[in-house]
Amino acid sequence: MTSPYASPFLLSLLLLLSIPVVFLLAPRLLPPKTLPAIPDADESDDLALFRRAILSSSSATPTPPTSAASYFLRRRPAPKIAFLFLTNSDLVFSPLWEKFFRGHSHQFNLYVHADPYSVLELPPTPSFRGRFVPAKATQRASPTLISAARRLLATALLDDPNNQFFALLSQSCIPLHPFPTLYNALLSDNAGPHSRHRSFIEIMDNMDNDTKLLHDRYYARGDDVMLPEVPYDQFRAGSQFFVLTRRHAIMVVRDMRLWKKFKLPCLIERRDSCYPEEHYFPTLLDMQDPEGCTKYTLTRVNWTDSVAGHPHMYGPGEVSASLIRELRKSNMTHSYMFARKFSPECLEPLMEIADSVILRD
Repeated sequence: MTSPYASPFLLSLLLLLSIPVVFLLAPRLLPPKTLPAIPDADESDDLALFRRAILSSSSATPTPPTSAASYFLRRRPAPKIAFLFLTNSDLVFSPLWEKFFRGHSHQFNLYVHADPYSVLELPPTPSFRGRFVPAKATQRASPTLISAARRLLATALLDDPNNQFFALLSQSCIPLHPFPTLYNALLSDNAGPHSRHRSFIEIMDNMDNDTKLLHDRYYARGDDVMLPEVPYDQFRAGSQFFVLTRRHAIMVVRDMRLWKKFKLPCLIERRDSCYPEEHYFPTLLDMQDPEGCTKYTLTRVNWTDSVAGHPHMYGPGEVSASLIRELRKSNMTHSYMFARKFSPECLEPLMEIADSVILRD
């Protein structure tokens, strides 16, 4: 005869045993609350690269001079600028960059991080040939753009100890001055602590006086997720395009404390406020060496008619000598050295004024 208590007991037992199964299957059955995270394999590859860059730099970094003249007097190799191109499409403006680089091969190195899922149809021009670094997928509203920039920095640190400045650019960037103007501007700026060179990176504690915008971006990963490493009053904003000194490039590659917060994916419901690449670098450098940064960028961007987080895209009909001269203007110590965004169709009109305007001060 079956006990009247057997059935309730069995149900309770089954319910108890089902709890672990629910916890195991729930993440697979329910839609995720956050955007995709960086794959663990990508993180592991990056950490190995970063360790090599840090070890190499700690044993091979030359003492940075305070002027170009001191390099000559000490017969040291000339300092170089590492141009770091972050792209997900063809480097359409490479013919213009070739003109910019011509005659200065001993003063620069070039590195390209191209999203492996993008299709590049144009063959690389001479300066870009063989300069593509091992790349990972990148996408907006994710920390993958930060990872790509750190990957470029680490590769450049490893490649040449004479890389003293690191300029992050995109495929839609163009130069606004000849190479010597940029080179001399970087070397002549020694207003940092102990007369050291500074990094040209935009650092703002508000965004166009819009505190709500900064607030929404801080909480894009969830409430209090950034604490305790990144208090709200130390959260900064700025352009993702910068020129870093070597010591700051090492600082970025070495960082783990802030990265463990910024690498967290944003909540899906807050994806419109997810721009980690515009906050990680200015926040980190402002926390660790605020006096070593100019707090302004050398890359001009037009935000007057931005759409969905994208700045104004210049078309071929807008390209002129007057536009270049206008884009150079800055209220800071140095004029702008680069500008974005230019549509691919701008190449022809830009090449027409390259020698007479862009590459002539």
